[in-house]
Amino acid sequence: MGLDQYAYKVKRKYAPTTKTSTVRTTEFFYWRKHNALHGWMENLHRSRQEISSDDFNGVAVKLEEKDLDKLEQDVMTFNLPQTAGFFFGRDSVGDEYQKEQTLEFLKKARKALAEGYEVEYNSWW
Repeated sequence: MGLDQYAYKVKRKYAPTTKTSTVRTTEFFYWRKHNALHGWMENLHRSRQEISSDDFNGVAVKLEEKDLDKLEQDVMTFNLPQTAGFFFGRDSVGDEYQKEQTLEFLKKARKALAEGYEVEYNSWW
């Protein structure tokens, strides 16, 4: 039990005659208890006013290139927010391993965007 975090590549295919879409998602990255990243994603989501409840659990956050650029800047300067939660583990703000993991995610996320996918973050705790 704890904070599990995922990144997904999302491909949407629209049927022009029925105006419906088919969505295919593929998990391409996973973090365990990177609470500072979770806080960053929650702040991004709330800044877009996409969430009305206090519970940020199981909520998808779509990431664009500008979001990835800002995340990279904040990761490199250890400027992620301290984020506490019962299931979140110890503070991950200055964790070098989490930093390296997130930089690896950023490479894969940029590649997915270049290939025409949408990129989403989600979590469960």
